[in-house]
Amino acid sequence: MVELLCEDIKNTKVFSNKSISDLARWLKVISEPNRLLLLEKIMEGVQCNCELGGDLHMAPNLISHHLSVLREAGLVEVDRDPFDARWIYYSINQKAMDELSTLIGDFFETSRIRPRRLTCGPQTAKVN
Repeated sequence: MVELLCEDIKNTKVFSNKSISDLARWLKVISEPNRLLLLEKIMEGVQCNCELGGDLHMAPNLISHHLSVLREAGLVEVDRDPFDARWIYYSINQKAMDELSTLIGDFFETSRIRPRRLTCGPQTAKVN
């Protein structure tokens, strides 16, 4: 889902509009508390619907909805039981989780914060 497009200018990453849009899409997906609860549980290991519902006390349709969003975003992978296809198992997509972690970490890296350069307003007369 994410392609990290940023320039490294003087050891400071500057994010493109596309990178910012990608980050916003990721954040929208993970900002829902129920999705974070599902991710937290699935990060403990492969889970099935009954385990997720029992542990998180969520209705099956709510679990299905949020898992669908997480699958669409690529954060969760789905495997059907080879002997009984009614059983579905959910796991974390490690590559997508690594990309998300890198993007969030890079964007919110505090070393990117720079002092403001005054270019307009009454204070510019004092600086010049």
